Amino acid sequence: MSPLMVGFDLDMTLVDSRPGIAAAYRALTERTGVPVDAELAVSRLGPPLRTELAHWFPPERIEEAVTLYRELYPAYAITPTVPMPGAEAALRAVHERGGRVMVVTSKIGRLAKLHLDHLGLAVDELAGDLFAEQKATALREHGATLYVGDHVADMAAARAAGIPGVGVATGPCPVAELSAAGAHLVLNDLVEFPKAVDRIIGLALEG
Repeated sequence: MSPLMVGFDLDMTLVDSRPGIAAAYRALTERTGVPVDAELAVSRLGPPLRTELAHWFPPERIEEAVTLYRELYPAYAITPTVPMPGAEAALRAVHERGGRVMVVTSKIGRLAKLHLDHLGLAVDELAGDLFAEQKATALREHGATLYVGDHVADMAAARAAGIPGVGVATGPCPVAELSAAGAHLVLNDLVEFPKAVDRIIGLALEG
C-alpha cells in the first residue's frame, strides 16, 4: 500500500448535500407531521443524524424518524447533491502523487456510497457511521496520513488518530474555529488543495 492515504469527510467537504438533505427533511415532515426546519438543520451538518433529529422529535420517536429518514434519503437527497468546488481535482491530486483516498463520514456507509457513485468521485475506501473521535479507528485502520474536513469534530478525529488535520472552511465552522480545534492548516475550500498538496503531504509525512 502507498504510504500516502488521505482521508476526507463527506458532507460539506467533498459534497454539498444541503439541497438534498433539506428535501429529505421536508419529506420526513410530510410523512410524520413533525415540523423540521430543514434550512436550519442543513446549516449545521456534521454531527450524527440522531443528534439533529433530537432537536425535533421526542426521544421515543427518534429511532422511528431515523429509519424513515434513511428510507426516504435515496429518493430525495442523491440527485440534488453536487461536488464541492475543487473536490474532483483534490482527489485527482492525491492519486497523481501515488496516494489513495478514503472517506470517513458520520453518514451511514450505504448512503454515502450512493453519493460517491452518483457523482463518480474516485474514492478507494469508505467508512461510515462514525463521528469525531470515533473516526480515528477507521483512519488508523487504513493507515491514513492526514484527514481533511470542514468541522471541528473532524479535527478532533485527526488528533485522536495522531495525524495532521486539514480544515476546509466550507461547512458550519469558520477558519478560526478550525484552527482553534487543532487544524494544522486551514484552506478556504478544496480549490486550494491541489496548489497546496505537496506542502500538505509533506506535513502529513513529517507528522
